[in-house]
Order: sequence, then C-alpha cells, then structure tokens
Amino acid sequence: MIKHKDHFHGSDLEQVEQYYGVKKEDIISFSANVNPLGISTHLKETLAEHLDAITSYPDREYAALRRCIAEYTHSDFDNIIVGNGSTELISLFIQIEHPKKALVLGPTYSEYEREIFLGGGTTHYYPLKEKDDFCLDLSDFTKHLNESIDLLVICNPNNPTSSCITRAQMRQILDVCKQYDIFVMTDETYVEFAENMDEITAVPLTHYYNNIIILRGTSKFFAAPGLRLGYAITGNRDLTKSINMRKNPWTINSLAVIAGELMFSDEAYIKKTKELISAERIRIFQRLQKSGAFHAYPASGNFLLAKILTDGVTSQDLFERAIRQGMMIRDCSTFPFLNQKYIRFCFMMPQDNDRLLDCLLEND
Repeated sequence: MIKHKDHFHGSDLEQVEQYYGVKKEDIISFSANVNPLGISTHLKETLAEHLDAITSYPDREYAALRRCIAEYTHSDFDNIIVGNGSTELISLFIQIEHPKKALVLGPTYSEYEREIFLGGGTTHYYPLKEKDDFCLDLSDFTKHLNESIDLLVICNPNNPTSSCITRAQMRQILDVCKQYDIFVMTDETYVEFAENMDEITAVPLTHYYNNIIILRGTSKFFAAPGLRLGYAITGNRDLTKSINMRKNPWTINSLAVIAGELMFSDEAYIKKTKELISAERIRIFQRLQKSGAFHAYPASGNFLLAKILTDGVTSQDLFERAIRQGMMIRDCSTFPFLNQKYIRFCFMMPQDNDRLLDCLLEND
C-alpha cells in the first residue's frame, strides 16, 4: 500500500483554522471541488417547506428517486442503486467483489486504495504520464491488463489531474477486461462539469456490458456534500441484487430524497453551473499558461492541475501563501507520482478566482 502523507482535505477547515490562525468562516476552499453556486434557491425553499418529511420513513426502495436518476442519466430504472454518498457504494462494491488484486489509474483519490486494503486486497497503480498531459495512453495501458487482475478502478474525469477518458476508449478497455474477467469501477463524480460530457460518460455502456459499475454523487456538482446522496449505475443485475441485500435500509434520509428528486430536474441550475465552470476553466487555463510561472494541464473537471515552473517555489509555499490570504488550495505532493511542484484548485466565482490567481502570480 502506497504511503500517503498527511494533508489538509477540503473539508478540514477546523484543522486549518487551528494551525494557521485563519477563521474557517473567512476561508474560501479551492480544495473541496464543490460547485461555487451552492445549492439552488429553489432547493432551499423546497426543503424548508418539507421539514415535516423527517417525521416519516422514506420509501425503502427509493422508487421515485431512482426514476428521477434514471431519467437524468438516460439509464434503466432497474440499473440504479442509491446510497449514503458514493463512498458507501464504493465500500459495498469492494466488500462484494472482494478483489485480491486491483489496478488503479493514478495519481488519484486515495479512498479506492483504502477500501481495497481494508478488504484484504492489494492495489497496483498504472501511472498517467506527465509527458502525455496525464492523459491515458490506451495502447500501452491495455498491455498491462491480464488475468491476475480482478478489478480496474478509473476516476473519470480524474482527480487530481482533471484528465478524462472518452467513452470510445472505455469501450475498448471494457472489451479487454472482458477477456480477462476484470470488473471495472468507474467514478464519474466530476463528469457533469465536463465540456464534452456526452463523449465521456460511460453510462450508455451499461446497456451492453455487465462488467462495469459507475459511481456518482451530489456532493460536487450539486454542492450538497452534507446530504450524503450517491448513486451507482450498472447493468449487472446480480451485482445490483447483492448490493441492495447487503445495504442497510433507509441509508438515505427523507430530506435527501426530496432534494434528490428536485436536483436532477433543476435544468436552470444545471445550465448555469455548466456555463460558469466552462467559462472559468478556459479563462484560468489561458492566464496560467501565459504567465510562464505554471504549466496548466488540460482540464475536464471543475478543477485544474498545475505544475510550478518557478525555481525555489514549492506547492507547500503556495499553499501557505494562499491560506494566509484566506484561500485554500491543494498541495498535490500528497498524491502518488506527484511531488512538491504540483498544485490543484477548483473554479469558484470569477472574483474569487481572480484573487487566487493574483495571489499565485504575485511574484510573476
């Protein structure tokens, strides 16, 4: 198991406050990768009007919620599994599949390795390469797939690189994995932010392949990490049945159900989010590239990975410079295959993004 160094997560504002003496209320978190619009006004009003929902149990089958998700994702109702955040579904899936050897595209989110380790399995990494802008070399990658691997884990778009794999590439990966009896777990937490989402999402492939499960949630795109509402999509009915049998009943509370049913049909909010992130992603990428102080890697998510080009400046230096000005970025030296020259930050409101860029480029 790769040793991950201690770091501050986007939700660790209390620890940051204690360590740096900056009030958590005054910190803008560019590390949490959460939609800067916050939850929609419509959602706030609806939840306030339905507080009495907590006096009754939700439908243990979550039928109405699953229908909303099926419509939103253009998938089959019976292919939808809901859970207490995508983390619960990751854990349940790993417990059921119980992989002895997993291959993970890295650098990436450490929770996959942790769950595999807790289940008694081992994790091996296929490193995305900087020379390719951390995009997958499909031909080389498929050569590393073999019968000794039980599980392949792909975050798409990937955190922290913000690179992506197209659906056409995923189909080729699934075909090779079929040959070796490898199951594929794909985390699409950030896919809704992507400019070319329809070319990336693997959801349509669940109609044809039974060796893939896709994980999503409402924490990032819908700015609701506290709701703990996640869902999975798979065409493997045996797996669906196993997860639902193992899953505790009522893991999603009544208010989260109401919120979910509204979120997935809130077209105005979805459109506004996509327009904001798209515009800021292009603008910020261009400014960093022109600065000469950073190399920014092409981004598909609502965040960007950048390499520090200035000699003598580290990711820790920039983390501390930003936090003392009330802004929290991610020091990427904590990720496997990255070092103290990489930072990651998400896109917030334009005025906040300008503040951060001025901070990062103050000596440029």
